[in-house]
Amino acid sequence: MTLAIPAPSPVFQRIARFTLDQSARDIPEATRAHAALLLLDTLGICAAAAPMEAGRIARNIAVALYGAGTPDLSAPILFDGRRASLAGAGFAAASQIDNLDGHDGYNPTKGHIGVAVVPALAALAQARPDLSGTDALAALVISYEIAGRAGIALHATVSDYHTSGAWNGLGVVALAARLRGHSADQLRHGFGIAEYHGPRSQMMREIANPTMLHDGSGMGALVGLSAAIMAEQGFTGAPAITLEGEEAAPHWDDLGTLWQTDLQYIKPYPICRWAHAPIDAAQMLRPGLDPTRISAITIRSFANAVALFPDMPETTSQAQYSLPFAVATMLVHGEIGVPHISGAGLRDADVARLVARTQLDVAPEHEARFPEGRWADLSITLEDGEVLQSGEVHARGGPEHPFSEADICAKFMDFAAPVLGPLRAGAIRDATLALACEDVPFSTLTDLLTDPP
Repeated sequence: MTLAIPAPSPVFQRIARFTLDQSARDIPEATRAHAALLLLDTLGICAAAAPMEAGRIARNIAVALYGAGTPDLSAPILFDGRRASLAGAGFAAASQIDNLDGHDGYNPTKGHIGVAVVPALAALAQARPDLSGTDALAALVISYEIAGRAGIALHATVSDYHTSGAWNGLGVVALAARLRGHSADQLRHGFGIAEYHGPRSQMMREIANPTMLHDGSGMGALVGLSAAIMAEQGFTGAPAITLEGEEAAPHWDDLGTLWQTDLQYIKPYPICRWAHAPIDAAQMLRPGLDPTRISAITIRSFANAVALFPDMPETTSQAQYSLPFAVATMLVHGEIGVPHISGAGLRDADVARLVARTQLDVAPEHEARFPEGRWADLSITLEDGEVLQSGEVHARGGPEHPFSEADICAKFMDFAAPVLGPLRAGAIRDATLALACEDVPFSTLTDLLTDPP
């Protein structure tokens, strides 16, 4: 006997119509085009992370633990080619992306969406050779809109600060429900299952002790895809409170009118977003500066940024969550890429010298503007006593200071080409941008994503 659950709330009914019935043509063309850029950016990070240790481990785990016994519920793992279950393929790619912290995010959620929903789209599209680029981008937009509001609702209604994996799985459920033709009832149960099993992992615990757990998004993708298939098979889940709870309702009022997809930020560096304003400040002050003349560095920012790893990192995970290391790397090298956060970059004596001379302070004015803004200011004292000051700086790449399509394409090539080669990377770039055009099949892109580098 199945126990009845409460009737769907008016908020859920709106969400269901938006998720399942919203026409791709009713989504602004500019929003779908921006989704293509978010897709491209996330794929670039996925490719760049393929050789990294965390990605290799995650892909092997997916094959070992999450293999698919049913061919039509399996998919090749991105940039690997081996097959796993839909949930396993999503887990592997999301974990891989999550461990190279260069993917998109959304300030009000204090977290990331593309890291989970892009792997889900790539896995689900394998069973939809008829899927058009227009419909794929529409599904991607809807997943961003659902996940973002779920994240905001969660943070507004609980006391702890949870990782993105706690809520971005709901975006995965929406994506899967739309692409697999679920009913509103199946969608509701999928949401309920995903929220119930989503990892309510504590973000600041990972900030204090950086590991491959990172932002929990590997599990977010795994839970989201698992929940969608469970609901499809008849498994039931209690209503998701981030969607149907009374306190959550106001966060869904602008669904379909405010397009959060347009407000995602793009990262220029594979470093925690909280460190980006100080990095940009260092880049501003660097021209003509001899790093060997620096005697002291003071970084003022919001409390969460100041809580980032304070020392010279020993691992790539620590490097991506270290504010002094990020600023020192920019001052010494003028850039931050994969070589700087791994291997010999973790033993850079010039960077270590500046890390040891860095002081971190919480600035009340920057704290007051978090999480809507990511502000900081930087002071550099030279050996002769001269002080260089950046003034207030906001991180680049968001709606306040957006990157152009050319900027995003250049970043993609910088990250993807060293791993995939320029020809394959260029083909992925061109195929992704073409999705915004009419009558382009999504398979023109998926065919380029499965082979290993």
